[in-house]
Amino acid sequence: MSNEIGRRQNFGSVRTVSQAADMSLSQGRIPPQSIDLEEIVLGAMMLEKSSLNAIIDILTPEMFYKEAHQIIYSAILDLFKNSEPIDLLTVTNKLKTMDKLDVVGGPYYISKLTNRVVSAANIEFHARIIIQKYIQRRLIEISSETIKEAFEDTTDVFDLLDNAESKIYDLSDNTLRKQSGNMLNLVNQAIKDIENAKNAGNGIRGVTTGFMDLDKITQGWQKSDLIILAARPSMGKTAFALNMARNAAIAGKPIAFFSLEMSSIQLVTRLISSETDITADKLRTGNLEQYEWDRLYNRVTNLTNAKLFIDDTPQLSIFELRAKCRRLKEQHDIQMIFIDYLQLMTAKGDKGFSREQEISTISRSLKSLAKELNIPVLALSQLSRQVETRPGSKKPILSDLRESGAIEQDADVVVFIYRPEYYGLNEEDGVNTKNLAVISIAKHRNGKLGEVNLRFNGMFTRFEEPEIVMPSNSMQIAPNTNFDNGAKSIIMPSRANEMNDIPQPDPNEELPY
Repeated sequence: MSNEIGRRQNFGSVRTVSQAADMSLSQGRIPPQSIDLEEIVLGAMMLEKSSLNAIIDILTPEMFYKEAHQIIYSAILDLFKNSEPIDLLTVTNKLKTMDKLDVVGGPYYISKLTNRVVSAANIEFHARIIIQKYIQRRLIEISSETIKEAFEDTTDVFDLLDNAESKIYDLSDNTLRKQSGNMLNLVNQAIKDIENAKNAGNGIRGVTTGFMDLDKITQGWQKSDLIILAARPSMGKTAFALNMARNAAIAGKPIAFFSLEMSSIQLVTRLISSETDITADKLRTGNLEQYEWDRLYNRVTNLTNAKLFIDDTPQLSIFELRAKCRRLKEQHDIQMIFIDYLQLMTAKGDKGFSREQEISTISRSLKSLAKELNIPVLALSQLSRQVETRPGSKKPILSDLRESGAIEQDADVVVFIYRPEYYGLNEEDGVNTKNLAVISIAKHRNGKLGEVNLRFNGMFTRFEEPEIVMPSNSMQIAPNTNFDNGAKSIIMPSRANEMNDIPQPDPNEELPY
């Protein structure tokens, strides 16, 4: 009987946050704090201008535990913003004009703060301890709110997870700021990157695309860059992104691919089709000849060994994406993120947000994620319909990016896919457009612009590098501008295939397809 009563008492002790708080107080618990350090930091700011400059950008008023200290620091901030001197007298006068002087303890308490300071040498270290205490208090507060909401039957569990994650991310984003690097360290790191590019032998400093001409322009996708790959529907955005992800993964780079439109099995089936030269229709029905079964089993080895992580969570929010990417970075050290596609993501912010504001939030968050993890993030994006209603050339331009100018603003690189054949154009600028895919770099913050001509193989949803071989009496290689000029055409799947010794069919062998 006593055990039963004990169990009921234990259950009751965690039913509400207030009861849990009462229990904490009865046990002598108080929130994490450091009043002494708060007094020293405030006093140092009124004595030495250098102390103020060292911490003004990392401390906010709510980080102080004592309310009087929050008010004093707010007065100091107001003086700083107005470029006024900050000392014992100016802070006292500011508090007097704010009608807060008596609330904080009067002039005596202000002078007491400055008397406590012996040296301001460790002011930044002291400020960071204050921030740590604030983070602890906020974590307790967020956890208490989460516990309370978790007991509510009407709370959607996924909204609860999203809200908790959002609050914790905002806490870390607003308190843990990266420090400025000095030139010695920065120059040494830049030289190290240049040496690594030289040692690579191909001039590629970033994550390879697997397409030589494109890599020549970009030197691979670079760390902390946000890349937007945009095109109208049916241009092959997903296929091109998947080709690049596969090429990088085969080359040994761990890659994360988030698909909000297609399932992971559909994407893998596309990869298998591209890898084996077996059409997706045959793979779906399983109606393969024996030689195709042999080819299937032989060639998928490269895929099974590739470090390509595919996530097909639908309606993925930016908060969920951040959490998943952080885990993948920690567990597998991913080197690049692909997102298919940006307009299918949600921000789950203020319900009053317009769609344009939501896309802007997502775009900024993706750029922040790229900088935080120090890896490139490539997001697919739709183009507006004005591309097709525009007279003349249908080549996309930056203003065609759909729903938000923030996408163009936040992106370090903007890449368009343009297939003239899709619009019924058999020739453009004197070039035969059969199977032609123009990859256009319309914005490149840290590099040059340009266009690369590829061949789109719709049968296997694969982009390929064409090399046009001239007649045998000529040793020159024609530029890849015409795919049907009478010359013999040899299609090279991608450079990554060559590097990894993927078995290729004998060009003299007659295949039954």
